[in-house]
Amino acid sequence: MKLTRKMVLSRAKASELHNVRKLNCWGSRLTDISICREMPSLEVITLSVNSVSTLEPMSQCQQLSELYLRRNHIASLTELSYLKGLPRLRVLWLAENPCCGANPHLYRMTVLRNLPTLQKLDNQTVTEEELSRALMEGEEVTTPSREGTGNGRSELSFALSTMNATAETQGDPLSYSEEEASIQGQLGLKRPAQDRFPSFSQRETVSSCKNRNNILTAVLLLLQDLDTEGLEAVHQTVVSRLQALHRQELQEDME
Repeated sequence: MKLTRKMVLSRAKASELHNVRKLNCWGSRLTDISICREMPSLEVITLSVNSVSTLEPMSQCQQLSELYLRRNHIASLTELSYLKGLPRLRVLWLAENPCCGANPHLYRMTVLRNLPTLQKLDNQTVTEEELSRALMEGEEVTTPSREGTGNGRSELSFALSTMNATAETQGDPLSYSEEEASIQGQLGLKRPAQDRFPSFSQRETVSSCKNRNNILTAVLLLLQDLDTEGLEAVHQTVVSRLQALHRQELQEDME
């Protein structure tokens, strides 16, 4: 169900959308809240127990201070990026959404890292200690890419961060997830040698090799989702880049 102008004005007892400051839509079976873009004065909104899947419309509500979204369909914490530009946001209730995942600590740290102005999250007061820990233990999120937007840079960044996080959580800086190892094997990429006691220079070499392989793997994975137009754009960029590198090599040889 779509949140309409008529519904908003009726529930908020207002005459115009730009005058709406508080809105309660608890349990209204809503899936579309795009009209929130037209409510710049909105300060408090309750959307708990609905089917909302994106927070993008909330990015226009610069006066928003309290947002209640318990039990919706927010699938990814990347949606938090739409709330980063809300300077007055102090209260957020996001519990019981798919984005909370199976790791409550990581979820809370990630939310606080990206929304450090929060004073209360999921009905729990945010402490200064938590905010400090969130800088180290939370994950930075970027604006989620939408189909057809061509936001390949964000997708690449997200793919790389996911790969690096997977390797780090296994405790061994040279370890790979099974999925990543399988992909790299199919692509003919070699893993860096793992000496028991590698020297500093060896560790630098291994790290450089792994980063290169991660980037190449991420790029090749993203290519699978591109259409003909997208692949053509990539092809032109690659050709241009190769030509530039070739000219650079020739210039270095002449010198």
